[in-house]
Amino acid sequence: MRALYYERFGGPVEVAEVADPAVPDGGAVIRVEASGLCRSDWHAWAGHDDSVALPHVPGHEFAGVVETVGAGVTRWRPGDRVTAPFVNGCGACEWCRAGQAQVCPQQTQPGFTHWGSHAELVAVRAADTNLVRVPDGLSADAAASLGCRFATAYRAVTARARIRPGDWLAVYGAGGVGLSAVMVASALGARVVAVDRSTAALELAARLGAEHTVVAAPDTDDRVRELTGGGADATIDAVGSPDTATTAVRSLRRLGRHVQVGLLATAVPELPLDRVIGWELEILGSHGMAAAAYPEMLDLVASGRLNPQQLVGGAVGFAEAAQLLETADTAPPTGIAVLHPAG
Repeated sequence: MRALYYERFGGPVEVAEVADPAVPDGGAVIRVEASGLCRSDWHAWAGHDDSVALPHVPGHEFAGVVETVGAGVTRWRPGDRVTAPFVNGCGACEWCRAGQAQVCPQQTQPGFTHWGSHAELVAVRAADTNLVRVPDGLSADAAASLGCRFATAYRAVTARARIRPGDWLAVYGAGGVGLSAVMVASALGARVVAVDRSTAALELAARLGAEHTVVAAPDTDDRVRELTGGGADATIDAVGSPDTATTAVRSLRRLGRHVQVGLLATAVPELPLDRVIGWELEILGSHGMAAAAYPEMLDLVASGRLNPQQLVGGAVGFAEAAQLLETADTAPPTGIAVLHPAG
């Protein structure tokens, strides 16, 4: 099959012919129709993730068609249109049995622990646990965003930040996850402040439902507290930097909730723990969303209240995808670009 491929961290990303993935027992091989280009893929390429072994094929959010299934699979057959969370649970542990596969201790992640979806084919373990049926009428491009950014944002907003109608949510970072969070929170009746360095990204955030937008600056936390009348009920750091994490926490009102989604790969933030204690703030992590939790999100998509297609910024082929992966840290797109392996 054709795939994006690199042999050293930070080295050239090439378009190569590589071996097809083997179908695992209990798993499936998916023919990829669309694969989202995500900054997390850049982290893997840069060497920030210890689970990545070289040589490597990146890509972790995708939609496609079941090509073949392994022994023991009962829910899926070739030809089914599917997507999957970026965290694949083992399907057997106490966490997977409870529907919390996103924290499975034996989890695997396409594009990290094994070769991923920036390819014509990708393998998924424990298919009956991890695959999700793509609703009729939803494009492969939009469905690809459900696997990582959209689903991650959905769980961060609903299950972790516990956003309710009328709450103020400040979203730091207007990339794929941040814009998804803006859309989800707005659909649920929250009031959203979007923060980013890019005015183009903020313009898109406003079109997707942000009530206020703020260009990141040293006084951003003061500005957010002013706009929200004393501080946000919840904040989400969708960037993953010491500055954004710390500023997001400082943007909260008393009893507020901060959700960390962006990966802090190279440094640890100095959080204002005196305020965390005195104001009884909550600091929460959020790590994707299990396939078992998708039905509620998909119901909102089917109803038209959420439209992931709005996040798709364009489709590219292998050659352009290779260039975009190497520059994802310095030139993040507004919206989501997707790779079409078929060209």
